[in-house]
Amino acid sequence: MESNVVAFPKLGLEFTLNRTAFRIGGLEVQWYGVIIALGFILALLYGLRKAKKLGLDADRVIDVAIGGMLGGIVGARLYYVAFSWEEFSGDWTSIFRIWDGGLAIYGGLIGAVIVGSLIAKWRKVKLLPMFDLAGMGFLIGQAIGRWGNFFNVEAFGGNTNLPWGMTSPKIEEYLTFNQYRLQSIGMVVEPTAPVHPTFLYESLWCLAGFLILHFYFKHRRFDGELFLMYLGWYGLGRAFIEGLRTDPLTVGNIRISQLLAVLLVLASVIVWIVVRVKIHSSHDPDYLPLYVNTQESKDMLAAAAERIRLSKMKKSERQKLEEENALSVNVVESDPNPEEPADEASGVTADEDLKPSQDGESDHKEEQE
Repeated sequence: MESNVVAFPKLGLEFTLNRTAFRIGGLEVQWYGVIIALGFILALLYGLRKAKKLGLDADRVIDVAIGGMLGGIVGARLYYVAFSWEEFSGDWTSIFRIWDGGLAIYGGLIGAVIVGSLIAKWRKVKLLPMFDLAGMGFLIGQAIGRWGNFFNVEAFGGNTNLPWGMTSPKIEEYLTFNQYRLQSIGMVVEPTAPVHPTFLYESLWCLAGFLILHFYFKHRRFDGELFLMYLGWYGLGRAFIEGLRTDPLTVGNIRISQLLAVLLVLASVIVWIVVRVKIHSSHDPDYLPLYVNTQESKDMLAAAAERIRLSKMKKSERQKLEEENALSVNVVESDPNPEEPADEASGVTADEDLKPSQDGESDHKEEQE
């Protein structure tokens, strides 16, 4: 197993990290993948607990989440490869070795939104409430997933004198090899000096964002508000943290992810303010109602609850219920016309009983004669 040594000299801490978590036959399962999977599972569990409060069917949410995860992984890898093509141009097969690292968060976000939206449309899941759920899930997944960078000893920053500065032979090797490239984008580094653990900064920033959205949840005013807050919060942190990193994806001297982060902050804040102003100026408490409060959502949740109730019933009980429903339908279909009930004894309708008989008229005429 490949090992990496990471130390925090001023804290007196040192860790020997094995990138491989365990083996299954000849297959090595990396900590990077395990941690990302753990982040997804915890985000999904949280999302399922919150789905009903957003008016969403948990079963359908699972389909959207799984599709979004797959789209996110593909998008994250394609984004990274596109802006780091020199790393892969000589070996195409390395594109598929995602366990070695190289997943770009913004590419993952784009892929997850595109694929998740398509599946949400297919499964008839309301998109804006689903985005709110996804935003909170992203923060959980990113807070945990960043620790995969720790095991791979990547996503670190430039030199620092702060107490939590970290060192590693792998860090020293990377900085030595990339020293001149970093100088070209205005970053001077000393390979042997401690560096910023930027993976840790981003993990803590995402954790703080998740806690803020979790407690703000009951105060949200419109569907999509939590997702806008996620974009703004994450973008704000990423704009700062990206400026510290020594492995930025660049076009010329422009750090792409930093630029995108700033744009997302501006866009999310502007949209949030515009929607809030419209709600306030409408003076209508039902303007832009939350989906969970609509009749459509209530009907959908009621149908989902009934489906769950029936699935939990024993097979014999379900068959009995189906037979009773079928019997009631047959009784209704065989019932005679209720407007003209028949006399069961004589087979004569009630209207016919009220008509005077022809024989009675003849007898009356004979008596008069």
